[in-house]
Amino acid sequence: MGAVTDDEVIRKRLLIDGDGAGDDRRINLLVKSFIKWCNSGSQEEGYSQYQRMLSTLSQCEFSMGKTLLVYDMNLREMENYEKIYKEIEYDALAKVIQHHPDRHETLKELESLGKELEHLSHIKESVEDKLELRRKQFHVLLSTIHELQQTLENDEKLSEVEEAQETSMETDSKP
Repeated sequence: MGAVTDDEVIRKRLLIDGDGAGDDRRINLLVKSFIKWCNSGSQEEGYSQYQRMLSTLSQCEFSMGKTLLVYDMNLREMENYEKIYKEIEYDALAKVIQHHPDRHETLKELESLGKELEHLSHIKESVEDKLELRRKQFHVLLSTIHELQQTLENDEKLSEVEEAQETSMETDSKP
C-alpha cells in the first residue's frame, strides 16, 4: 500500500468532522472523560468528571442543534432560490412575449392585409385592362391617322393629276 498523503488525511478529517466545529474531538474527549469517571477513585473527582462530561455533552448537543438549524436554513434557502429563479425565468419570458402582439391582433392584422392585397390586386387588374384598352385605342388612332394621311396624299395626287390634265387640255385647246 502507498503512503497516505496529507490531502487524504485532511479530506478524511473534514468528512469525519463535518463543518470543522471539532465535534469528533469533543466526542473523543467525552469518551475519555467517561473512562476517567468510571475509573475515578474519589467521589469529588468523579463529580468533577461527571460535570465535564455534562458540559462536553451539552456542547455536542448545542453543536448538533446548530448544525440542524443551519441545514434547515440551507434547505429553505435552496427552495427560495429555486422560486426566485423560476420567477426571473417567468419574467424574462413575459417580457419577450410582451414585445409581440397577441394572437387576436395578429389575426386581425393578417385579415386586414389580406383584404388590402385583394383590393390592390383588383386595382392592378383594372389598370392593366385600362392600359390594354388605351393601347387598342391608340392603335386604332394611329391606323386612322395613317389612313387619313393616305387619303390626303391620294387627294393631293389626284389634284395634281387633275391640274395637269387641265393644263394639258388648255394647252391643247390654244392652238
